[in-house]
Amino acid sequence: MNIPLLDLKAQHSQVRAEILNAVTAVLDSQVCILGPKVAELEEKIGSLCGCRHAVGVSSGTDALLVSLMSLGVGAGDEVITTPFTFFATAGCIARVGAKPVFVDIDPLTYNLNPRLIRRAVTSRTKAIVPVHLFGQVCDMDPILAIAAKYNLHVIEDAAQAITATYKGHHAGSMGAAGCFSFFPSKNLGAAGDGGIVVTNDDEFAQRLALMRAHGASPKFYHRYVGGNFRLDPLQAAILLVKLPYLGAWTASRRRNAEYFNERFADTEIEVPWISPQCQSIYNQYVVRLKNRDQVASRLKQMGVATEVYYPLPMHMQECFKDLGYNRGAFPASEQAAEEVLALPCYPELTPSMLAYIADSLLEACRGVNAAAARAEG
Repeated sequence: MNIPLLDLKAQHSQVRAEILNAVTAVLDSQVCILGPKVAELEEKIGSLCGCRHAVGVSSGTDALLVSLMSLGVGAGDEVITTPFTFFATAGCIARVGAKPVFVDIDPLTYNLNPRLIRRAVTSRTKAIVPVHLFGQVCDMDPILAIAAKYNLHVIEDAAQAITATYKGHHAGSMGAAGCFSFFPSKNLGAAGDGGIVVTNDDEFAQRLALMRAHGASPKFYHRYVGGNFRLDPLQAAILLVKLPYLGAWTASRRRNAEYFNERFADTEIEVPWISPQCQSIYNQYVVRLKNRDQVASRLKQMGVATEVYYPLPMHMQECFKDLGYNRGAFPASEQAAEEVLALPCYPELTPSMLAYIADSLLEACRGVNAAAARAEG
């Protein structure tokens, strides 16, 4: 049996006719920049996240970038974030001229450790960017308390966490901005790049809308130096087709995760720990293994695809060497990078596929352990 990490064709087959109709309608309208489909998606995503405003943008990366720009983060500023994340989080901070300041993760959740943030705050700190990794929201109350004490902006990187909750609050709704990605692999994915920023700040929402269109108001008169960050109406139309399915797809991911949790109970496989304050959407189902690379190799031979999110923390990336961090600076992040492994968890997995993934992982672990025992003997 061959099982990919994600099967977008299986999802597409469910909604293909609806998507073709929606895309055809946009093409027939010839409204090719922003327009009613983008506005409709913004209204629905804002409502879904419990926010008054949503501004569609060209990608999850640009959602972060335009949020930082709109909040005036720039040269000389520092922004606190996690080193255990996708590159865009730290990359966007650097792109606006600010300095990423890393804080280690909680080894249980993989999210920014709130207990370590305060010591990273300086007179130059302008914002905090917590990342809701793998579909679980950060412990936001202490993060928001620190931000309030030091007058810092909070930009939630919620790219992997649409509809996830923390104490009943939706991801993206608690900071100044919540940034989402519609990259095809996300729980709500477009047919290409797309993103959105949600907020409850009226003035900030207006500035975001200007900044995504070169800062112009009216046309040809530029209040800000913005960018071309507009969400394509074709992508908005596709997302509007998929949006009604999101709840069922997320419920399926949770059922799949629960199945794996039961199968791996009382084994060496460390399953995801979800805080009782949170409801995860399992954008990824990530286990921890001491012999991760050997196990992943055996799974590949068995036909089970896996992925490592993420193999090299941000502070160890070549492009950030000038920040002055060394190996050992963030031990929890570094250990996670050596041990995490994402398994297929997508909604279209059948019971037999789920069983095969679980059986294969358990067999692979036994094989690796047996080989290690023989080597030692």
